[in-house]
Amino acid sequence: MSNSKDSVQRTVIVALLLCIVCSVVVASSVVLLKPIQQKNKALNLKTNILAAAGLLPQNASASLIEEEFGKITPKLVDLDTGEYVTADAVGKSDVIAYDQKKAAKDPKFSEKLDRDIDIASVKRREKYAKVYLVEKSGEVDRIILPVHGYGLWSTLYGFLALEGDANTIVGLGFYQHSETPGLGGEVDNPNWKALWPGKKVYDFDSGDQPVIKLVKGNVDRSKPDAAYNVDGLSGATLTSNGVTNLLRFWMGENGFQKYLDNIRKGA
Repeated sequence: MSNSKDSVQRTVIVALLLCIVCSVVVASSVVLLKPIQQKNKALNLKTNILAAAGLLPQNASASLIEEEFGKITPKLVDLDTGEYVTADAVGKSDVIAYDQKKAAKDPKFSEKLDRDIDIASVKRREKYAKVYLVEKSGEVDRIILPVHGYGLWSTLYGFLALEGDANTIVGLGFYQHSETPGLGGEVDNPNWKALWPGKKVYDFDSGDQPVIKLVKGNVDRSKPDAAYNVDGLSGATLTSNGVTNLLRFWMGENGFQKYLDNIRKGA
């Protein structure tokens, strides 16, 4: 009987020691690997920004990605005025340190959206947005804008790149989403992303609101509005609607419209 009790006690002690050792190993790994994870996360973001702008070299190494991203200028925009602000406005020492996703959840730096204007289901809109500029000979050549909005299962986060005319699309890509693989997940398909360059966000002959949209099926290229339409995602109507809604929200008056107006005016 005594031997049986000793065996149980020893089993419990061994189990506790094993749990403690495993906890220490896991906790240490989290702490030690965090800098590497943050570095990889930052590199992935830069990769997606370059890809949206059509500036990502094939088979680019980490050092080449850093080199190419170094040619891009990040800036902060006040979405209410469309004007640039300094990093001081968000309490940061530099623009890169500003976390826009985090700011969108902070009542100090964001505002709750009324349901009737929240077509992208973002719920809160940050006051300041981080944009990226590619400049050539002192002129804006490309503008890379963060966009996000709800699809079918999740919020899609990505970047839309425009030419210096602040209207012609260079590229669109998403770096985070949980849409259905093979359906809504086709937002990652290179063939679908290749449909975007050259499309227009606004038709200034009909007004100043964004008209870009995904259509069901294929775009009829013989129609006058073909320049503002992109093929929808087959079998993924809700994701397609989500992409249309997020683009129209962020290119609209509650998003970057004032900023893009200023770009076109040369302000």
